[in-house]
Amino acid sequence: MARKLLASLLVAVFLAPTTVVWAAPSTAQIQRKVDDLRTLAAEKFEAANEATLKIAQLEKERKGLSSKEALIKAELDSASTFLSRIAIQSYQGSGFSHSLELILSGDPTQYLSDASILEVIGSRNAKALRDYKATRQRYQASQLVLVDRTTNLVAQKAKLTKEVNAAKKALAEATKVLNSLKKEDREQLLREEADRENKIFADSKKYAQSYKGDNSRGSLALKFALAQIGDIYVWAAAGPTRWDCSGLTMRAFQKAGVSLPHSSRIQVKYGKSVSYSALKPGDLMFFGKPISHVSMYMGGGKMVQAPRPGKKVEVINITKMFGRKPFVGARRL
Repeated sequence: MARKLLASLLVAVFLAPTTVVWAAPSTAQIQRKVDDLRTLAAEKFEAANEATLKIAQLEKERKGLSSKEALIKAELDSASTFLSRIAIQSYQGSGFSHSLELILSGDPTQYLSDASILEVIGSRNAKALRDYKATRQRYQASQLVLVDRTTNLVAQKAKLTKEVNAAKKALAEATKVLNSLKKEDREQLLREEADRENKIFADSKKYAQSYKGDNSRGSLALKFALAQIGDIYVWAAAGPTRWDCSGLTMRAFQKAGVSLPHSSRIQVKYGKSVSYSALKPGDLMFFGKPISHVSMYMGGGKMVQAPRPGKKVEVINITKMFGRKPFVGARRL
């Protein structure tokens, strides 16, 4: 009897419905989620910086090509007018009626494509004809290049819009996550974040004040970057009190007499490559695949940077993994 009762109890236990209790995410988990979203926004903003520079370059190229095309078009029109007169005179001398003159003078491009007319012109005005053909080829080539630049320009503008929208979406999601917390939990998280940032700021100030350096290019750039400790991160900002990562490095090296573009993905093409083990103060460090962050090595195992939305210019320990972004190379200018 006892055995039957025990068996019945075991069956009841195993067949009883189970309820899975999910623990609410901790404030630390929420903070990581918010930080990840803000870091994602910074990545998208850096991609937008690259697109912005390419747009500016393409706009400049297109403007120059348009001006060049207009000049070539003027040459082509002049050559067409000159050859049309020759063609008319040639046909009038062959006994054609005066009405043909009106036909020929109406559309020089059309009649100059006629092989028989070109043959007549060419027999007496070979040089003028060669010049005309060369000018027409240049004009057609310039049109093709202009179309190509315009197409690229449209694509880069679309990319810029896409990256900026993605960044804004990530920031909006971070705000949504924070707002989903209870008031007391949100206030606790914000207090903890403020305490952490205040400690980073205090430590960064000490590191900055301890740096002496010299008059080398890298040292001068580094001194400028360290003078910005505590300034807030703002996308596309390049001073005087707001910065994004590549805006800070751009202005720092401008202070040292080096011109850099406002994009980490393009800055990595400047200077010479340096290994992680051979870093010196002032070397630029790049992170991410594709590259989406740049910082500056200050020596002593530290680097200075403008990291992401919600953060300030700071000094932190160097690393081969900045969040989820791997170190991909360093450059010395």
